[in-house]
Amino acid sequence: MHINESAENYLETILILSKSHPVVRSVDVAEELGFKKSSVSVAMKNLREKEYITVSKEGFIRLTTAGREIADIIYERHELLSSWLVKLGVDKKTAADDACRIEHVISAESFEAIKKYIK
Repeated sequence: MHINESAENYLETILILSKSHPVVRSVDVAEELGFKKSSVSVAMKNLREKEYITVSKEGFIRLTTAGREIADIIYERHELLSSWLVKLGVDKKTAADDACRIEHVISAESFEAIKKYIK
């Protein structure tokens, strides 16, 4: 399961939006990330081709099982790392920004060790 950081961010964003929106569309993703709709459309095409998402004829985006697995991993890393950094005294914005960078490069082994240590 090797996927680039950009794709991981899109999948995580779709997951987050699906928790608060009845349906997720490309325009929602573009708005959330502050990207142009055209850029998001290209990314959605790539994710669809890799079978990480499905897009209905109405334009509703859904994560496939493979896409959901990746999104869940990235989201768990983000939540745990950002909350841990806040507990260590880092302000929320910096913690969230740093967690967003770390979540994509940390190995599964290191993340599991941190998770075990924290809990």
